Amino acid sequence: MLLGCIADDLTGATDLALMLTREGLRTLQTNGLPGDDLDLTGACAVVVALKSRTIAAKDAVEQSLAAYDWLAQKGAKRFFFKYCSTFDSTDQGNIGPVAEALLERIGAQFTIACPAFPAAGRSIYMGNLFVNGTPLAESPMRDHPLTPMRDSDLRRVLRRQTRSEVGHVGFGDLEGGQASIAHAFERERTAGRRIAIVDALTDRHLRDIGAAASDFALITGGSGIAIGLPSAYQKAGWIEHLEPAPSSIAAPPGRGAILAGSCSAATRAQIGVAIASGLPAFRVDPLAVAEGTVTAATILSWLSNCDEAAIPLIYSSDDPVQVTAVQAKLGRERAGHLVEDLLATVAKGLTGKGFTRLIVAGGETSGAVVAALGVQALEIGPEIDPGVPWTLSRSGPKLALALKSGNFGTPDFFVKCWKLLK
Repeated sequence: MLLGCIADDLTGATDLALMLTREGLRTLQTNGLPGDDLDLTGACAVVVALKSRTIAAKDAVEQSLAAYDWLAQKGAKRFFFKYCSTFDSTDQGNIGPVAEALLERIGAQFTIACPAFPAAGRSIYMGNLFVNGTPLAESPMRDHPLTPMRDSDLRRVLRRQTRSEVGHVGFGDLEGGQASIAHAFERERTAGRRIAIVDALTDRHLRDIGAAASDFALITGGSGIAIGLPSAYQKAGWIEHLEPAPSSIAAPPGRGAILAGSCSAATRAQIGVAIASGLPAFRVDPLAVAEGTVTAATILSWLSNCDEAAIPLIYSSDDPVQVTAVQAKLGRERAGHLVEDLLATVAKGLTGKGFTRLIVAGGETSGAVVAALGVQALEIGPEIDPGVPWTLSRSGPKLALALKSGNFGTPDFFVKCWKLLK
């Protein structure tokens, strides 16, 4: 293994694993810190998926360092800290605290922070993050229930989270190509800046940035920044060859279902298209769950009345106004956990009813579902949309899983993705 990656949520880990696989680096994803007996044969990269994005910063640092120690013990020579392309965090962390802790544990002096992912509409210019051309603070992320992002300038965001000096590598540096970018990195490092926000507007920028940073002990960012790493590693002689990405996946026979816990605008649009296309749908009301009038048994009973040829959709997604109202009654954490735990229990029930192909929308929901199913590791399959692949479980029940970040995917995602399964 060459590259050891630490991701702060499950769907983000899958996003990164897909990017590395698509670019030719054979990659394995683990869900949580794996045991020492996990077979890593043939893997050039391993992505450890944590659930650390919204927990206390101290706990996020502890979990991330434990993942680093495991990866280093398994032989990783380079490390990647992956977070969301919308820089999901609060003024307390967890991006800054984890990045600083990893720098200290590794003994490195400098790293970059680049969550840009142009293919998914995330770009950085003059240190500011844009989502589909809209400043982050004016995008739907402004109303995220856990990490509302109300400052588009990532330099200011990171300075509030860290003790380190935060620098900037700008568009002018990028336009000069790899050598210019490498010079800018050295400029920021010698100026005493420990972390530098890096602009990026195109995949060419990302490839140049990745190549310029390929010898860094630690890189931090979204999955986009990994686009240039595999070819750079091959040119440096660290890996012998790159492998072609899969175009389809041999899924286990069985029924398919969709579980959506994300309240993002993208997921809500996908739910609308799915319902309009005729998919049977059950909406989970968190207040009804809290009252005990909607349980996993309720949903599984509803499923028994669905056409066996149909793909059922079970969702708790709602608009920001309703989400805020529910949180005011139940508390933010309790509201989230109620839905996550319910959908995880439903997922276990689905596997007992012959469902082997599941789409799960939302990072927190995906983490809860995969943990409940006992899936320790995933093989990466074909890309459905930028940042979202089909995967196959390597432990627990035999499943095909598409674990989708709430913000990712085209409106017809829930309808079109099944055609990639054999």
